[in-house]
Amino acid sequence: MRQGQIIALGVAAVFGVGAAIGLYSNMAAKPKVVVEEKQVNTTKVLVAKNEVGLGQIVNRENFRWQEWPAGAVSGGYIQDRGGKDPVQALIGSVARAPLLKDEPITTNKLVKPGDGGVLAAILPAGMRAISTRIKEETAVGKLILPNDHVDVILIQRRRAARGGGEEFVSDTLFRNVRVLAIGQLIEAKEGKKGADGSTATLELTPRQTELLALANSMGEISLALRSVADMSAANTPSAGNGLNAQRGNSIRILRYGVKSRAYGVN
Repeated sequence: MRQGQIIALGVAAVFGVGAAIGLYSNMAAKPKVVVEEKQVNTTKVLVAKNEVGLGQIVNRENFRWQEWPAGAVSGGYIQDRGGKDPVQALIGSVARAPLLKDEPITTNKLVKPGDGGVLAAILPAGMRAISTRIKEETAVGKLILPNDHVDVILIQRRRAARGGGEEFVSDTLFRNVRVLAIGQLIEAKEGKKGADGSTATLELTPRQTELLALANSMGEISLALRSVADMSAANTPSAGNGLNAQRGNSIRILRYGVKSRAYGVN
């Protein structure tokens, strides 16, 4: 081999080794991470330190301060302004709605004992709470829980128009009524499938409470549990074909020995 060829091969080998070393160095080098710090204005808001159940009496151990973006603070949040301790005023209050862990506290979620009972605190404006007697066979085996929705049915025993015997008549008084409490239970407990109690407290309008009070003296009240799928905004509580319905154009249906009436049938 000529001397010139040997020199050329040597130069090529040197460049090849240099290129390989450079490529390996580029592959092994760690990418440079650029950290950009952005200052966010924050403030301290009061949040729930743990879960708080409906009707639970709260104390200082139920709250803590949490850094919160200043731009995301709602007007109802309780903030640490460095002055008088706002937590002191909340001690002994009753939760009028369930609170989740780390949920911001607002004054309308808590009520002081002197401001009314727990039931009065959770009752919407313009509505009334009224109780009716229930038994296992008239309340879905007592599987109805607070915040379920039901239809209210009145069953009456009457003297038959013919023959002098007796007949049973059923009327649906109200539909899609919210259950506020079963006995003294106003919140469904986790894992609890039913509630014990001899009364069901319902959320009704003032006129409906009058009708239910009258119905309690006329016969037996049964509650029919509604599906969760029916609890939409469109399904607001309404009157059924009960005491305040027109009695014209009625029909009677004999089913399982119980007569049921439907009104407004043309």
